[in-house]
Amino acid sequence: MTEDKLPKKPAVKMEIKVDEAVAGGTYANLCIVNHSDSEFVLDFVFIQPGRPKTKVSSRIIMSPKNAKRTLMLLDQQIKNYEKRFGKLEIAAPMAMPGPEMEVN
Repeated sequence: MTEDKLPKKPAVKMEIKVDEAVAGGTYANLCIVNHSDSEFVLDFVFIQPGRPKTKVSSRIIMSPKNAKRTLMLLDQQIKNYEKRFGKLEIAAPMAMPGPEMEVN
């Protein structure tokens, strides 16, 4: 069966609510990513200049498939952003934390 002959799935309406505490968001300037064979763990951190200690402000745990979907979504959104505002020039991301950055 070709793609155009596959039965169409009905659209599902979804209502997503955000409570006030979450709606304000949490600022992060570092994301530490770890994974196992069954999940990806993203720890979001705000590092303040001149302060050697900080803590994880938010942790997101997702399946590998959802992690890849998130990667694809972010890639598309960055392309949209760059079309509108211009190319983002950044340095390469940091590697995993070394001995100078301890993660507990």
